[in-house]
Amino acid sequence: MIRLLLLVLVTTAVAHAQEPDAATIVRDAVNHWRGVSSISVMTMVIHRPAWERSMTMRAWTKGDEKSLLVVIEPKKDRGNRMLTDNNNMWSFSPKINRVIKVPSSMMGQSWMGSDFSNNDVARADEIVDAYDHSIISVDESDGVTVYEIESIPHEDAPVVWGREVLRIRADHVVLLHSFYDQDGELIKQLQSLEIGEMGGRMVALRQRMGKVATLDEWTELQLLSVEYAVDLHDSLFTLSNLRNPRD
Repeated sequence: MIRLLLLVLVTTAVAHAQEPDAATIVRDAVNHWRGVSSISVMTMVIHRPAWERSMTMRAWTKGDEKSLLVVIEPKKDRGNRMLTDNNNMWSFSPKINRVIKVPSSMMGQSWMGSDFSNNDVARADEIVDAYDHSIISVDESDGVTVYEIESIPHEDAPVVWGREVLRIRADHVVLLHSFYDQDGELIKQLQSLEIGEMGGRMVALRQRMGKVATLDEWTELQLLSVEYAVDLHDSLFTLSNLRNPRD
């Protein structure tokens, strides 16, 4: 009887030890997408019922806090740049030859006219530490285990969302990211439409962000190339380089 009890206790302990931690799953997904450092090229298509426009961008990231993005097409937008560092955001337009800091009051507004907000771009990893996470379901998609995770912001977290729900594959690819307001109403979703191998890992190759109230308005990001673990100097992510790039 004692041996049986010990066997049950040990089996239960091993099972719990093997269960993934929700916070770790979220953190690993963010780290998987960004990498320690990266250089990528992507296109962004902004779709509206009466029009559609696209642009091509090159981006550099380093760690959780530093990123630099440069528009390379179309010609009329070429040279527009954006820098983020420690949740701060600056933009530079060659037309006016001026660096502008994006104030906190504008972080919730549209990023370059898209369905992404400035906050989505500058604070993409905010969900890691400013939220409490719990696994609410586990299923399978295309033969890969998928964890559905509910993320509730801390009471003192400076966020606008009441909760966020993510569907994350066991290989760290985010399938769906849903954003709910303080009343529990679903407002917008980021969905991975295409997944494949690039840069030596499985990643979302095409993602769409859109509000649920306006299904005919959306923004898609298409990843064209990405390289991870690149040696990037900190001087790349400075206001001086934003104004006068040396690449």
